[in-house]
Amino acid sequence: MDLRIDHVRKEYPRGVLANDDISITVAAGEVYGLLGHNGAGKTTLVRQVAGAIRPTSGTIRIGDGDPVADPGFARRVCSVQPQAQVPLMGVTPRQAISLVARMRGASRAEAAGATQTLMEALDITEWADTPGERLSGGVRRLAAYGLAAVRPGRVVILDEPSNDVDPVRRRLLWQHVRALADAGAAVVLVTHNLTEVEGILDRLSVLAHGRVVVDGTVAELRAEAGPPVRLEIAVTPGREEPSPPPPFRSPPPRRERHRLVYRLDTGDSATAAEWAARLQAAGAISEFTLSPVRVEDIYLALEEEHDVVAS
Repeated sequence: MDLRIDHVRKEYPRGVLANDDISITVAAGEVYGLLGHNGAGKTTLVRQVAGAIRPTSGTIRIGDGDPVADPGFARRVCSVQPQAQVPLMGVTPRQAISLVARMRGASRAEAAGATQTLMEALDITEWADTPGERLSGGVRRLAAYGLAAVRPGRVVILDEPSNDVDPVRRRLLWQHVRALADAGAAVVLVTHNLTEVEGILDRLSVLAHGRVVVDGTVAELRAEAGPPVRLEIAVTPGREEPSPPPPFRSPPPRRERHRLVYRLDTGDSATAAEWAARLQAAGAISEFTLSPVRVEDIYLALEEEHDVVAS
């Protein structure tokens, strides 16, 4: 089932506008990234898709169904991992995940098998039978993901699923998210881990102040974002700017503490690499990387353009 959101507006009392004329489509088999600063309206939007709150105007369709008019339909076809930590007091990950699988129609044996497979995929079997109150934040977050993923609906909504998760298991999590889409689900992924997830995204939107400011594939965003290559250098402490200056054309670099990120054309890549290597040999910089422009670079540029604080 495809998810279609058309001209959705959500206004709270006192004129607080959370979503302003949002239209996006998420196809079955896609991982769709929903990005934006804190307060951009991402969580409000996905709660409307899940039937938890009603839009002020506009329409939402999942296949031929209407989750706004029929919240029960939304609960049947959507699997949701909320942004807030799911309470697991008094139950273990195995018990909680298996119970959700049973509630979604699995037999006892199917639920047990699916639960075991999922815990192994996320590498949390060590804590499978540990009471929830004794779990670390990261393991609880992965167990909460398991509740949404063990018997997924046609639409899977994941709101910051990797919070508190360690780097190794985050990689396993993203692999599993990609597999959900490959199996036919329409996956909506709200996240700030842009560098990690750009490899699994099919399309994405960036929200700012409740509006969609960009929507497209990663390739489309890169094509529209200006110079396609990034050079990142780590300036030696005590040196504000590299010397000699770069011998290639670039917009002013973005500064991140002791790091500078340049944007340049593909034809200048060899020149940029040679310049950075000379700086490193002279001790002016400690390291450098040359790579395609990242989704994170595009996102930060959009945040600056729309005058919001990235977070």
